[in-house]
Amino acid sequence: MIRVLLADDEPLLRAGARLLLNQAGDIDVVAEASDGAEAIDVVRRMPVDVVLMDIRMPRVDGLAAVEELGRIAPEVRVIMLTTFGDEAYVARALRAGAAGFLLKDTDPAQLIQAVRSASTGDAVLSPRIAKQVIDRFRDTDAANADSVARARRKLGALTARERDVLVRVGRGLGNAEIAADLRLSNGTVKIHVSHILAKLGCANRVQAAILAHDAGILRR
Repeated sequence: MIRVLLADDEPLLRAGARLLLNQAGDIDVVAEASDGAEAIDVVRRMPVDVVLMDIRMPRVDGLAAVEELGRIAPEVRVIMLTTFGDEAYVARALRAGAAGFLLKDTDPAQLIQAVRSASTGDAVLSPRIAKQVIDRFRDTDAANADSVARARRKLGALTARERDVLVRVGRGLGNAEIAADLRLSNGTVKIHVSHILAKLGCANRVQAAILAHDAGILRR
């Protein structure tokens, strides 16, 4: 069972999300929080697998909360759930270790799948948001020669096959699509992705994709 914490200052949204997720069968909403401070307190007190975190909340907002959770509970997967699609918010959240970023108009079935994906370590960004984020980092960090050099040094630890997989991760492909493209099994791709994240020191696939963009391997 996937244990979920809902963190949002709107009670109606929390109630709707709780009803939806608890009907999934393999998801259990174990707690709610009305702001980032409460979310941090909940994670300190009880086991949580995935947090659905709003951005704009009183006292401690979602961005500050995900940064703190990254320090005290890096194993907890945080999905930022918001009405605001500003890529600057997305970038800060992902740099802090968030597992994904979804808008509140996300289809209910996609929200359920996002929780499942996050619980297994996959990124959960919509292609539209992922493109915004990666383009932002490419236009800023990758323009800096030091950033390019750092990224290329990190990628030097990868095998040729891991680089092949990383290129496809950077293009937004899921494990099944990568497996079909490279004629590998899903299990093999999952192992490669796990090794890539460990070698690059990345918390999730999106951070690895950003490094791939910084290194310039997706432009070939």
